[in-house]
Amino acid sequence: MLYLFPEIEPYVNHSINVEKPHVLHVEECGNPHGLPVLFVHGGPGAGCEPYHRRFFDPEVYRIILFDQRGCGRSMPHAELTANTTQALVADIETIREQLGIERWILFGGSWGSTLSLVYAETCPERVMALILRGIFLCRPHEIEWFYQQGANRLLPDYWQDYIAPIAEDERGDLLQAYYMRLTGDDEVVRMAAAKAWSVWEGRAATLLPTAAVIDHFSNPFTALSLARIECHYFMNNSFLEDNQILRDVGRLKGIPGVIIHGRYDMVCPMESAWDLHRAWPEAEFHIIDDAGHAAAEPGISDALVRATSRLSRELG
Repeated sequence: MLYLFPEIEPYVNHSINVEKPHVLHVEECGNPHGLPVLFVHGGPGAGCEPYHRRFFDPEVYRIILFDQRGCGRSMPHAELTANTTQALVADIETIREQLGIERWILFGGSWGSTLSLVYAETCPERVMALILRGIFLCRPHEIEWFYQQGANRLLPDYWQDYIAPIAEDERGDLLQAYYMRLTGDDEVVRMAAAKAWSVWEGRAATLLPTAAVIDHFSNPFTALSLARIECHYFMNNSFLEDNQILRDVGRLKGIPGVIIHGRYDMVCPMESAWDLHRAWPEAEFHIIDDAGHAAAEPGISDALVRATSRLSRELG
């Protein structure tokens, strides 16, 4: 079993102005002359955490993390204006250009896998390799599974807390009901909805209950950006065309890839990883039998560190 690398601090932080009103927080860690890798966080709206720096050997990698529009240390917080998938792809290109990087590795999980795939299909010439975890293709039935009907059958006790802020006569369309509350003017209602939405995700993220994960998702600052931005994206089909990622998977030809997925993932069931594997058989596919969705679960962390270590030898 491989473990995360030791804690590390950034050697530089950047504030990058993109489309108004957004200012992105970007940080660099590790070796300034190393193999460039971009950590693409989940959500959308979750932001980066300090342990995200630790999947990479800091002697080998130039580690770049950024908080996507509206979350983490990017400003303004929980902002929905000009917050789309296409805008985030453009932001990644802006970061690459401003940091003077020709090509890089993308490392993304959950929504981070979605955004990494869309970016790679848009700018394949800029991608050296993809390391993807907890595959999320943002198809309607994937959203339906977790936010309307499906996961509730396996986690009925947690589900009751998720639907509690929504009146019974509105539960036929939970996304719409949540969107009304998360974008409304009543701050108390907005925060209650945000916490219920975010805690539902945090509780479902790991195979076994993990207090640190639940605490992170229940933090009001994280909960507000995660719930508002996720709901905004999912109400708009994640700003993607039907089955866009699998439709365009041919654009990944020649890009090395690693797909890692927990067998008991409740947030993003393994069907999506399997569909991506079949459409993109050149990529390695690893099923972690004792894990759910979260990158912090031991089996998934081990597989991710193995992937970054092997790619550093092959590409470095």
